[in-house]
Amino acid sequence: MIETLPLLDYVKDNQDIRAINQWRNDVEQQLEQFFAEGYSIRQIVLARSNMIDEALTFLWKHAGLEQSELGLFAVGGYGRREMLPYSDVDIMILSEHELTEEQEKQVSRFIASLWDVGNFKPGVSVRSIASCIDQARHDLTIATTLIEARLLIGNVQLSKWPRRIVSETWTDQTFFDAKMQEQSKRYAQHNNTESNLEPDIKNAPGGIRDMNQIGWIAKRHFRVNRVYDLVHLGFISEFELKVLEEAESFYWEIRHHLHRLTKRDENRLLFDYQREIAAKFGYEREEGKSPNYPIEQFMRRYYRTAQQVSTLNEILLAYFNESVITPRLPHYEREIEQINTHFKLVDHKIAVQHHKVFAENPSAILEIFYLLATRPEIEGIRARTLRLLTLAAKGIDQTFRNKPEHQALFMEIIRTSGRLYETLAAMKRYGILGNYLPAFGHIMGLMQYDLFHIYTVDQHTLLLLRNLSRFKEPEFAKQFPVVSSVYQRLQRRDIVMIAALFHDIAKGRGGDHSELGAEDAIEFCRMHGFTEREGKLIAWLIQNHLLMSLTAQKKDISDPTVIKDFAEKLGDMEHLDYLYTLTVADINATNPNLWNTWRSSLMRQLYTQARDVIRLGLDRPVDYKMLIEDTKFAASELLVNEFSLTDVERVWQELGDDYFLKESAEDIAWHTRAILEHGENPAPLVKLRAHRKSAPDAIQIFIYTQDKPNLFATTVAILDRMNLDVQDARIITATKAFSLDTYIVLDRFGTLLTDPERETNVKESLVDALSHSDKYPGLMQRRIPRQLRHFDIENTVDISLNPVLNQNMVEISTLDQPGLLARVGGLFMMQGLDIHSAKIATLGERAEDIFFVTKKNNIPMSDTEASTLAQQLKAALDEASSQVIVQH
Repeated sequence: MIETLPLLDYVKDNQDIRAINQWRNDVEQQLEQFFAEGYSIRQIVLARSNMIDEALTFLWKHAGLEQSELGLFAVGGYGRREMLPYSDVDIMILSEHELTEEQEKQVSRFIASLWDVGNFKPGVSVRSIASCIDQARHDLTIATTLIEARLLIGNVQLSKWPRRIVSETWTDQTFFDAKMQEQSKRYAQHNNTESNLEPDIKNAPGGIRDMNQIGWIAKRHFRVNRVYDLVHLGFISEFELKVLEEAESFYWEIRHHLHRLTKRDENRLLFDYQREIAAKFGYEREEGKSPNYPIEQFMRRYYRTAQQVSTLNEILLAYFNESVITPRLPHYEREIEQINTHFKLVDHKIAVQHHKVFAENPSAILEIFYLLATRPEIEGIRARTLRLLTLAAKGIDQTFRNKPEHQALFMEIIRTSGRLYETLAAMKRYGILGNYLPAFGHIMGLMQYDLFHIYTVDQHTLLLLRNLSRFKEPEFAKQFPVVSSVYQRLQRRDIVMIAALFHDIAKGRGGDHSELGAEDAIEFCRMHGFTEREGKLIAWLIQNHLLMSLTAQKKDISDPTVIKDFAEKLGDMEHLDYLYTLTVADINATNPNLWNTWRSSLMRQLYTQARDVIRLGLDRPVDYKMLIEDTKFAASELLVNEFSLTDVERVWQELGDDYFLKESAEDIAWHTRAILEHGENPAPLVKLRAHRKSAPDAIQIFIYTQDKPNLFATTVAILDRMNLDVQDARIITATKAFSLDTYIVLDRFGTLLTDPERETNVKESLVDALSHSDKYPGLMQRRIPRQLRHFDIENTVDISLNPVLNQNMVEISTLDQPGLLARVGGLFMMQGLDIHSAKIATLGERAEDIFFVTKKNNIPMSDTEASTLAQQLKAALDEASSQVIVQH
């Protein structure tokens, strides 16, 4: 036990209680030194609790309450002796009856002294037994705090009352039901996952509250003071207790560092603190690893710990419900249905026939999940069986994996499951999946320190499989009509399922995870009955699982040549169908918040165009003349009732072939109609409309104006000021030096097309700026979001020549930040470059934008000029990334 500085050495003759503040600061420094010297966090936490006990006991006496009939109780975390540097000090003053006038004065003096001391954060409640009963009956939080109320000083006869009050106001069942409902709501607030990027280690699933929950429910029923006492009662095993205690110590140590860093009661592992706390746990950079490797390893330990705690919470509370709550229900009769020699149903949950089932029949480890996957009437696994199952999972070795009956069972789960996600999630949770597929075990809890991948790799993989399964459900068929139709006609869905299972399985090893994952998949396929052709198809899908998304996001898919090149890489409809379903499911499982209808439309467009090329024949050359004539004919059909074809042709003859290759007939008709209606008006023309073909929430902005320098830079600067995020840009210059610019934007506020005043403001701002494009509006300074400040993104600039377009392709990868596109546009403006089109992609904290540019008169840059520009752009981006903009 740690001995700290005695309080009485600071407070002489019981006079100056303000000295307690200095005493506590000195003791905190002492505890910090003890911790640095290797004392355990449990010793530190207990010593701090004892320190606060000593201070409150002294202040209680100082207020003249020592001889009173009142009792001073520690409640909440303080009641459990869980005190971190800035934890709240929650106390309750309990009286047998209402306070007398003298007692009220003494209590007021005591409470005032807590504030006089200065460094307590007291949470004080003053209750009589009667009021305590009344409040506990109606307030679950108060009832919960009473379970762990600890008498510090005062009337010993009151010490039995807190738990007695809970027993009188809540039954085992009502308390259990209420706490489980509370836990469910808490889980929902944290997305029902242990794997949030910035987890709340106290309240998120698998956090400290999950351990508290076990203690509250068990202590309420068994009337014990310590969780350790539950071992002797058979409620928890020594092994389970050890897991919980190790997790608790780990969490306390994290909270200790969080409190010290923030100087407050902080429980959120924000990006702001992850790097420094990882270092305090000894995670350091390794040669050849990414700069974020220490954070990823530290967070991996956290996620694995949270998974363990969450699983134990589930098992122990299910065990309590099955052994204590349910048997006491009125008219309860256990329902038992025999399944086979291994399993039975007990109250609709599967249970082993006897405790040696898994030991005597190892195949039952997988059989239980096959039954879960294929029999919807099974509502789960009985708690006793879960305990046996988690122990049996540790025995899965290579001998187990090599047995044909086990391999067949695993594939049956994949192929026949109507609840594949739930089944595989359970297999992961209870240790089976990670042991059956050791490579999957390696990625469990593995996070990537970025804002794009918001789940751990294992959770992302399971969500991908869930998305695939959902494509055959009517509800999701409406949301994903094309991909659902494609998925449902796949002849072998297990092929895309196995590709999904292995697509990221090699992450964290170093090297190309796609190639390494493909090698793992080939070995798996050979063991699990796939033909060589099927194995090669699965390996190809894994190797190319990023091909479709990169093509859609980084290339101009309105260019027939791009589509033909993409189609040739696939070769046939089978590869296209499998890749399309895998890609859409993958992106949605990576970060659903970043999957918007714009990205969806790009995927759909790429799929349908590649499908047409494959069906017509890959050896068939692109007939550009026919494509142009078909587009012109379709556009003229939309205009024939409004304008003469002579007027239409007059507009079109000013436009090059590239325009009719890349624009749709509908957009061409819209542009033409607007230009003819605008007439000879010299002012810039600006039109807005919903662009639902691209995305239900996308807005199309068409600008027709005299071609001048700085048009792109000026336009994107104004759009940024108007809170519009550019997703795509296309700039076409007519032969008479007029520019036709089309921008697809997403509105940050979602009100542009429903707020006439705002729409008018956007149009007028663009017209005014474009009328004076020689006066660049400049950048609008914005505060960089908190999360982005913690990412050190390497700025890269690659410039290459696109020989088909005879344009330079400038690829920029940098930290996403407010006004980035406007900043880049300004840089191009300064170099005197014309931007012909742009592809904008924001992937979490990273912006990956592509610009097609030329010098004046459509002349591309030379190699020397391109190299110089790349250096200048990178230098400008490096400077911008190093600045934290604090002005709004």
